Amino acid sequence: MSLAALDIALRSASVALLLLLAASLARDFKRTAGGRLAIAFALGSAAHAAMSGLGVTPISASYEPLITLSTGSVDVLWLFSRVLIALATGNVVVFWLFTRALFDDGFRPRWWHGLIWAAVVAFSLVNCLFIAPIAMTGTRGGDVFATGEVMAVISAARVSIIAVNLLALGFIALAVIQTVRAWSADLVEQRRRLRVFIVSAAALYGGANAVLQIALSGSAAAAIANVANSAVLAGIVAAISLAMMHVEANDLFPAGVAATPHVSAPLVSPESGAGDQKLVDALLRLMADERIYRRENLTIGMLATKLGVPEYRLRRLINQRLGYRNFNVFLNNHRIEEAKAALADPTQAEVPVITIAMDAGFQSLGPFNRAFKTMTGLTPTEYRRLKAEAA
Repeated sequence: MSLAALDIALRSASVALLLLLAASLARDFKRTAGGRLAIAFALGSAAHAAMSGLGVTPISASYEPLITLSTGSVDVLWLFSRVLIALATGNVVVFWLFTRALFDDGFRPRWWHGLIWAAVVAFSLVNCLFIAPIAMTGTRGGDVFATGEVMAVISAARVSIIAVNLLALGFIALAVIQTVRAWSADLVEQRRRLRVFIVSAAALYGGANAVLQIALSGSAAAAIANVANSAVLAGIVAAISLAMMHVEANDLFPAGVAATPHVSAPLVSPESGAGDQKLVDALLRLMADERIYRRENLTIGMLATKLGVPEYRLRRLINQRLGYRNFNVFLNNHRIEEAKAALADPTQAEVPVITIAMDAGFQSLGPFNRAFKTMTGLTPTEYRRLKAEAA
């Protein structure tokens, strides 16, 4: 089998698996923000598997353009392939948002996230439609460039390729940073392991791919690298698909559109052991009596040390016995309850909201306002006014 045929076979396998994964995700998670981002990431990855390459054809090789600007004729298949390449480039933005949703059940994409994605796709599309074809052919609209002009355009195309891949590396770095910062707060053990695997594998592959694009684009040596790239991608896709089959649906993303990152009441089972119940009682005493949630930069490891238990056991207990999926949400729930009491207290009517927020353990006003509205549906000011009118 030739290298080209092997490359096509591996890419086809990856595309088929990714489309199957997207269909499975759509069946189970299409109503959640995280699920929709996962579907978009799978589809974007399929576009990448189908169209990405490391520059098999050298820039110096002859190339018959498939779009002629002078006559306005366009090869539809060629145009469609360029659109897919642009969408595959924009998938790094989806990957960044996907990692946000993986570790934050309350994350919702904003309108400006869409603008960032559109800007990256547009930049890649312009490069695919105009800069790269001109650099490959040395012509524009039937006019042949002089040698100096050709070299200038080739240099511009090279800079454009480097810019696109540096952009991809930037978003991959953002995704990795988010994963490192948020991983310890996740309380669902199965998805913690799966998420780290997904993010690590995708980041390593995407980073290596971007570096190879910069180093090998326009080089005939990229043919072998393309096959290796396709083989690694097929292996990663297969491993991720297999791993996701062993994770409970609700462990990955909370079910339903209205799912919240915490539950309003403890999920204490009567079948639970007495040792766990004592630990729950000790934990709740720390929250109620010592108000340990006020401590700056409190981590689950610090709390486990305070209680004298292994971190994994405390993580499992907060998740399975108290119903929380995220440690920060667990802390914020107690902080918000204290803030609600202060805001409803007539004797504290003149106390600034930021003072109440800081006293409860928040480090700044922005996170406090967001957490408060997520939990109550009101801003702190609205909540205080409502309680004052009801008094």
